[in-house]
Amino acid sequence: MSELQDLYQQMILDHYRSPRNCRQIDECSCSANGHNPLCGDRIAVYVDVVDGVIRDVSFEGSGCAISTASASLMTEAVKGKTVEQAHALFKVFHNLITGEARGDEDLGKLEIFAGVRQYPTRVKCATLAWHTLEAALKEDGSEVSTE
Repeated sequence: MSELQDLYQQMILDHYRSPRNCRQIDECSCSANGHNPLCGDRIAVYVDVVDGVIRDVSFEGSGCAISTASASLMTEAVKGKTVEQAHALFKVFHNLITGEARGDEDLGKLEIFAGVRQYPTRVKCATLAWHTLEAALKEDGSEVSTE
């Protein structure tokens, strides 16, 4: 394993073992629940939006290392961004892990998920939190499923 792959694996494990923003926001603007029936991941995403800006975002749930790390890193990445910026970031992230990235986007720490595209079943694990965030921001109301 290369040094870079080892570093990425360590970062995923760190966010899995000590997820950031793993809590419920009591007075959030919107929330949504998500489920990945393939591996059993379940997540709730809570978002507090003020004047179009994501002031706070968090999640709760249980899932595999990829799912939990993705949710943790997602909350760090979108906090402080506008809703439109969060939607755009999701598109770029999704393109990265499905192999559709153009290569000129800078995703920072989210780049660690680039290797997920080699494992198509893991793409659903990595995107569950993101799809759930999208549903929360759209105030859809229905549970998100990766199936």
